[in-house]
Amino acid sequence: MVVSPLLRAVIMGPPGSGKGTVSARIIKHFGVKHLSSGDLLRDNMQKKTEVGILAKSYIDQGRLIPDDIMTQLMLTELKSLDQYNWLLDGFPRTVAQAEALDKECHVDTVIDLDVPFETIKCRLTARWIHPASGRVYNLEFSPPKVQVSNMCWAILEGGGGLGTIKQFDFCNDFFFFFLREKGLLKSFSGTETNKIWPHIYAFLQTKLPDVSQKNAATPR
Repeated sequence: MVVSPLLRAVIMGPPGSGKGTVSARIIKHFGVKHLSSGDLLRDNMQKKTEVGILAKSYIDQGRLIPDDIMTQLMLTELKSLDQYNWLLDGFPRTVAQAEALDKECHVDTVIDLDVPFETIKCRLTARWIHPASGRVYNLEFSPPKVQVSNMCWAILEGGGGLGTIKQFDFCNDFFFFFLREKGLLKSFSGTETNKIWPHIYAFLQTKLPDVSQKNAATPR
Protein backbone atom coordinates (compact mmCIF):
# COMPACT_ATOMS: atom_id res chain seq x y z
CA MET A 1 0.00 0.00 0.00
CA VAL A 2 1.38 3.39 -1.05
CA VAL A 3 1.05 6.07 1.62
CA SER A 4 0.59 9.60 0.27
CA PRO A 5 2.99 12.22 1.64
CA LEU A 6 1.56 14.61 4.20
CA LEU A 7 0.49 18.03 2.94
CA ARG A 8 2.26 21.09 4.35
CA ALA A 9 0.37 24.20 3.20
CA VAL A 10 0.23 27.89 4.05
CA ILE A 11 -2.60 30.34 3.32
CA MET A 12 -1.87 34.03 2.83
CA GLY A 13 -3.84 37.19 2.21
CA PRO A 14 -4.42 40.65 3.72
CA PRO A 15 -7.12 41.36 6.32
CA GLY A 16 -10.54 40.93 4.72
CA SER A 17 -9.32 38.65 1.92
CA GLY A 18 -11.44 35.70 3.09
CA LYS A 19 -8.75 33.58 4.71
CA GLY A 20 -11.04 32.50 7.54
CA THR A 21 -13.81 31.34 5.20
CA VAL A 22 -11.44 29.54 2.83
CA SER A 23 -9.54 27.91 5.71
CA ALA A 24 -12.81 26.60 7.19
CA ARG A 25 -13.73 25.04 3.84
CA ILE A 26 -10.30 23.46 3.45
CA ILE A 27 -10.62 21.94 6.93
CA LYS A 28 -14.11 20.64 6.14
CA HIS A 29 -13.27 19.06 2.79
CA PHE A 30 -9.71 17.89 3.30
CA GLY A 31 -9.49 17.25 7.04
CA VAL A 32 -6.29 19.22 7.57
CA LYS A 33 -5.19 20.63 10.91
CA HIS A 34 -5.41 24.43 10.92
CA LEU A 35 -2.87 26.44 12.87
CA SER A 36 -3.44 30.21 13.06
CA SER A 37 -0.67 32.40 14.44
CA GLY A 38 -3.26 34.94 15.61
CA ASP A 39 -5.31 32.34 17.50
CA LEU A 40 -2.15 30.87 19.03
CA LEU A 41 -0.92 34.29 20.12
CA ARG A 42 -4.26 35.20 21.70
CA ASP A 43 -4.37 31.87 23.51
CA ASN A 44 -0.87 32.34 24.93
CA MET A 45 -1.58 35.93 25.98
CA GLN A 46 -4.83 34.88 27.64
CA LYS A 47 -3.06 32.08 29.52
CA LYS A 48 -0.19 34.47 30.35
CA THR A 49 2.51 32.04 29.23
CA GLU A 50 6.08 33.28 29.05
CA VAL A 51 5.91 33.80 25.28
CA GLY A 52 2.42 35.28 25.59
CA ILE A 53 3.57 37.93 28.08
CA LEU A 54 6.57 38.73 25.89
CA ALA A 55 4.44 39.01 22.74
CA LYS A 56 1.92 41.26 24.53
CA SER A 57 4.70 43.62 25.57
CA TYR A 58 5.55 44.22 21.91
CA ILE A 59 1.90 44.58 20.89
CA ASP A 60 1.21 47.07 23.69
CA GLN A 61 4.08 49.19 22.37
CA GLY A 62 2.68 49.05 18.84
CA ARG A 63 5.67 47.06 17.66
CA LEU A 64 5.88 43.96 15.48
CA ILE A 65 6.63 40.73 17.31
CA PRO A 66 10.21 39.70 16.40
CA ASP A 67 10.70 36.81 14.00
CA ASP A 68 12.45 34.61 16.56
CA ILE A 69 9.52 34.81 18.99
CA MET A 70 6.91 34.00 16.33
CA THR A 71 9.08 31.21 14.95
CA GLN A 72 9.61 29.63 18.36
CA LEU A 73 5.87 29.80 19.11
CA MET A 74 4.77 28.26 15.81
CA LEU A 75 7.46 25.59 15.47
CA THR A 76 6.82 24.38 19.02
CA GLU A 77 3.13 23.95 18.20
CA LEU A 78 3.88 22.28 14.87
CA LYS A 79 5.77 19.48 16.61
CA SER A 80 2.43 18.15 17.86
CA LEU A 81 1.10 18.06 14.29
CA ASP A 82 3.92 16.19 12.58
CA GLN A 83 1.66 13.20 11.82
CA TYR A 84 -1.07 15.30 10.20
CA ASN A 85 -1.73 17.30 7.06
CA TRP A 86 -1.70 20.94 8.12
CA LEU A 87 -2.52 24.46 7.00
CA LEU A 88 -0.67 27.45 8.48
CA ASP A 89 -2.44 30.80 8.68
CA GLY A 90 -0.50 33.98 9.45
CA PHE A 91 2.90 32.28 9.46
CA PRO A 92 5.38 32.65 7.93
CA ARG A 93 5.11 36.36 7.16
CA THR A 94 8.76 37.14 6.45
CA VAL A 95 11.65 35.51 4.63
CA ALA A 96 13.40 34.89 7.97
CA GLN A 97 10.34 33.03 9.28
CA ALA A 98 10.02 31.07 6.04
CA GLU A 99 13.67 30.03 6.14
CA ALA A 100 13.34 28.92 9.77
CA LEU A 101 10.24 26.89 8.88
CA ASP A 102 12.01 25.37 5.88
CA LYS A 103 14.79 24.06 8.12
CA GLU A 104 12.22 22.12 10.14
CA CYS A 105 9.91 20.89 7.38
CA HIS A 106 9.28 21.20 3.66
CA VAL A 107 6.28 23.37 2.74
CA ASP A 108 4.47 22.07 -0.35
CA THR A 109 2.40 25.07 -1.35
CA VAL A 110 1.43 28.60 -0.35
CA ILE A 111 -2.16 29.55 -1.22
CA ASP A 112 -2.29 33.29 -1.88
CA LEU A 113 -5.70 35.02 -1.90
CA ASP A 114 -5.28 37.84 -4.40
CA VAL A 115 -8.28 40.10 -3.71
CA PRO A 116 -8.43 43.69 -5.10
CA PHE A 117 -7.82 46.51 -2.65
CA GLU A 118 -11.22 48.13 -3.30
CA THR A 119 -13.01 44.87 -2.47
CA ILE A 120 -11.13 44.51 0.81
CA LYS A 121 -11.80 48.15 1.71
CA CYS A 122 -15.56 47.57 1.33
CA ARG A 123 -15.42 44.39 3.42
CA LEU A 124 -13.50 45.99 6.28
CA THR A 125 -15.99 48.81 6.73
CA ALA A 126 -18.50 46.19 7.92
CA ARG A 127 -16.04 44.14 9.96
CA TRP A 128 -15.77 44.85 13.68
CA ILE A 129 -14.11 43.35 16.74
CA HIS A 130 -15.29 43.12 20.34
CA PRO A 131 -12.13 43.96 22.37
CA ALA A 132 -13.27 42.23 25.57
CA SER A 133 -13.69 38.82 23.93
CA GLY A 134 -11.63 39.17 20.77
CA ARG A 135 -14.58 37.95 18.70
CA VAL A 136 -14.80 39.28 15.14
CA TYR A 137 -18.14 40.02 13.49
CA ASN A 138 -19.38 41.25 10.13
CA LEU A 139 -22.37 43.55 10.46
CA GLU A 140 -23.73 42.36 7.09
CA PHE A 141 -23.69 38.56 7.37
CA SER A 142 -22.54 37.57 10.87
CA PRO A 143 -23.64 40.27 13.36
CA PRO A 144 -23.51 39.63 17.13
CA LYS A 145 -26.57 37.83 18.52
CA VAL A 146 -26.67 40.15 21.52
CA GLN A 147 -26.49 43.91 20.99
CA VAL A 148 -23.32 45.38 22.46
CA SER A 149 -22.78 49.01 23.36
CA ASN A 150 -20.84 50.91 20.71
CA MET A 151 -18.45 51.97 23.44
CA CYS A 152 -17.20 48.38 23.50
CA TRP A 153 -16.52 48.19 19.78
CA ALA A 154 -13.63 49.19 17.60
CA ILE A 155 -13.46 48.75 13.85
CA LEU A 156 -11.08 45.95 12.95
CA GLU A 157 -7.57 47.29 12.30
CA GLY A 158 -8.62 50.52 14.02
CA GLY A 159 -8.32 53.84 12.22
CA GLY A 160 -5.31 52.55 10.31
CA GLY A 161 -7.01 49.57 8.72
CA LEU A 162 -6.44 50.57 5.11
CA GLY A 163 -2.90 51.61 5.91
CA THR A 164 -2.41 48.14 7.40
CA ILE A 165 -3.41 46.55 4.08
CA LYS A 166 -0.98 48.72 2.15
CA GLN A 167 1.72 47.89 4.70
CA PHE A 168 0.91 44.20 4.22
CA ASP A 169 1.48 44.56 0.48
CA PHE A 170 4.69 46.53 0.94
CA CYS A 171 6.15 44.17 3.54
CA ASN A 172 5.28 41.09 1.51
CA ASP A 173 6.59 42.15 -1.92
CA PHE A 174 9.99 40.63 -1.24
CA PHE A 175 8.42 37.66 0.56
CA PHE A 176 6.19 36.91 -2.44
CA PHE A 177 9.23 37.08 -4.72
CA PHE A 178 11.04 34.65 -2.42
CA LEU A 179 8.10 32.20 -2.52
CA ARG A 180 7.78 32.44 -6.31
CA GLU A 181 11.49 31.76 -6.74
CA LYS A 182 11.07 28.60 -4.68
CA GLY A 183 8.04 27.58 -6.76
CA LEU A 184 5.69 27.52 -3.76
CA LEU A 185 3.28 30.38 -4.46
CA LYS A 186 -0.13 29.54 -5.95
CA SER A 187 -2.26 32.67 -6.34
CA PHE A 188 -6.06 32.69 -6.66
CA SER A 189 -7.56 35.98 -7.84
CA GLY A 190 -11.09 37.31 -7.59
CA THR A 191 -13.54 39.55 -5.76
CA GLU A 192 -15.82 36.85 -4.30
CA THR A 193 -14.77 33.98 -2.05
CA ASN A 194 -17.46 31.71 -3.52
CA LYS A 195 -15.95 32.18 -6.97
CA ILE A 196 -12.35 31.74 -5.85
CA TRP A 197 -13.08 28.65 -3.75
CA PRO A 198 -13.85 26.15 -6.57
CA HIS A 199 -10.39 26.83 -8.04
CA ILE A 200 -8.72 26.29 -4.67
CA TYR A 201 -10.79 23.14 -4.16
CA ALA A 202 -9.78 21.74 -7.57
CA PHE A 203 -6.13 22.50 -6.85
CA LEU A 204 -6.18 20.79 -3.46
CA GLN A 205 -7.98 17.77 -4.90
CA THR A 206 -4.78 17.04 -6.81
CA LYS A 207 -3.05 16.66 -3.46
CA LEU A 208 -5.64 15.27 -1.03
CA PRO A 209 -8.94 13.34 -1.19
CA ASP A 210 -12.16 15.06 -0.15
CA VAL A 211 -13.04 13.62 3.27
CA SER A 212 -16.40 15.40 3.60
CA GLN A 213 -19.73 13.78 2.79
CA LYS A 214 -19.33 11.84 -0.44
CA ASN A 215 -22.84 12.66 -1.61
CA ALA A 216 -22.39 16.43 -1.42
CA ALA A 217 -23.46 17.89 -4.76
CA THR A 218 -20.95 20.75 -4.84
CA PRO A 219 -18.00 21.80 -2.67
CA ARG A 220 -19.08 24.63 -0.37
